[in-house]
Amino acid sequence: MTEKATFAGGCFWCMVKPFDQFDGIEQIISGYTGGHLANPSYEQVKSGHSGHLEAVEITFDPAVFTYEQLLEIFWQQIDPTDNEGQFQDRGPSYQPAIFVHNDRQRKLAEASKVDLADSGRFDKPIVTKILDAQVFYPAEDYHQDFYKKNPEHYLKDRKASGRDEFLDAAWNKADA
Repeated sequence: MTEKATFAGGCFWCMVKPFDQFDGIEQIISGYTGGHLANPSYEQVKSGHSGHLEAVEITFDPAVFTYEQLLEIFWQQIDPTDNEGQFQDRGPSYQPAIFVHNDRQRKLAEASKVDLADSGRFDKPIVTKILDAQVFYPAEDYHQDFYKKNPEHYLKDRKASGRDEFLDAAWNKADA
């Protein structure tokens, strides 16, 4: 039996590949969630006026790959101290968030956030929100599996974003 997990971590292009390499991950869809506009377009979301965040919806088999493992990967893809966007992508549609689908996910997400805050890894407060899952709208086809369809563009964008340098510095330093 599969479950869903939904994560917003800035540009959804950069949030697919880290999860897409593990057994038990059955599907990853790039899309939009958390807003007030039905069936938003990329342009509407990017404008910041739809209320949606760019996100990924992951279908996974918890008997093979657990929600706790997904949370661990999620935290290592974002700057959890920045609620104004992520890396070069600024604005409300790029805020990080965990959208929980049930009480168990909420408890695990909240515990992982506390653990991260208590770790001393970051000098600023962890501001990533934990929200109830809402309607998820798949993004346009050209956004799906972008890193596979457009590897050169994906790598160029990722390099320009500063994401990898930040993540390397944050996660490769010794634990506090």
